[in-house]
Amino acid sequence: MTSTGHDVRTPAPPRVQEVSDGIYAYHQPDGTWWINNTGFLVGRRGVASIDACSTERRTRAYLDAIRAVTPQPVRTLINTHHHGDHTFGNYLFDRATIVGHESVRTGIQAWGEPRSAPFWTEVEWGQVQIEPPFLTYTDAVTLWVDDLRCEVRHVGTAAHTTNDSVVWIPERGVLFAGDLLFNGGTPFLVQGSVVGAISVLENIVAPLGADIIVPGHGPVGGPQLIEDVLDYLRFVQATAKEGSASGLSPLQAAYEADLGPYAELADRERIVGNLHRAYAELTGAAPGAPIDVAAALADMVTYNGGRPLTCLA
Repeated sequence: MTSTGHDVRTPAPPRVQEVSDGIYAYHQPDGTWWINNTGFLVGRRGVASIDACSTERRTRAYLDAIRAVTPQPVRTLINTHHHGDHTFGNYLFDRATIVGHESVRTGIQAWGEPRSAPFWTEVEWGQVQIEPPFLTYTDAVTLWVDDLRCEVRHVGTAAHTTNDSVVWIPERGVLFAGDLLFNGGTPFLVQGSVVGAISVLENIVAPLGADIIVPGHGPVGGPQLIEDVLDYLRFVQATAKEGSASGLSPLQAAYEADLGPYAELADRERIVGNLHRAYAELTGAAPGAPIDVAAALADMVTYNGGRPLTCLA
């Protein structure tokens, strides 16, 4: 059941999956609100981690999972974007150089401490301390794990957020996509851009030719994930155009929309927030331009029957 119903799910335990020699995905079911994926690469002298987790408990479990694979310390932590499910646990990587786009740093600082109310059900965040990247870049940076090249690339425009980066390992055909891609969950673009996300997936992500893709949420997949998310984003754009032409608000358009196959995606209430973003772009807002995120989240709660959005982190 998705979070738009009475939810009694208990997520399955996280899973470490070796997707290529020495490259691991850490998949956290069920990939819904604040339950993200991470990953790590093991070298002779240390480990590079891609993202942290949302809560102290989940991040400590992730670090334990790394230690079960290798005794080597985590020397580098890369943040793919600023959202707290990928960054609140940064402070627990106390020996690592934390790397991120310069706007990841400012985005984390602007967000501040984790909070559930009034939009999400209560979460035990733990003793989170805000720790933004202290080594930043503007376009790209190359990370070497022994002789394995890892290209950390800002995607150049707003997409999921204004500061998304991917981690591309060309020699292995492995892509850590951050929240540009979801598998089994509804994409979320309220702080990014529908237009920008489509452009990034078509012009930046797809041409890489990745064989193995670790999405920000949901199971590891392949190139089909790109088309699946693109199809959903085009659906959002079409729904926004139709709703706007009919004089409907984003919330009204969401109520009227036939989600079809997307009704089976987790966190389907995100259609409302995505429509808020798409409506803004229809009226000329640039990708990533500020919109009233609190109003969008409040409409999502309304769409959810007036209940806070379910978070199982």
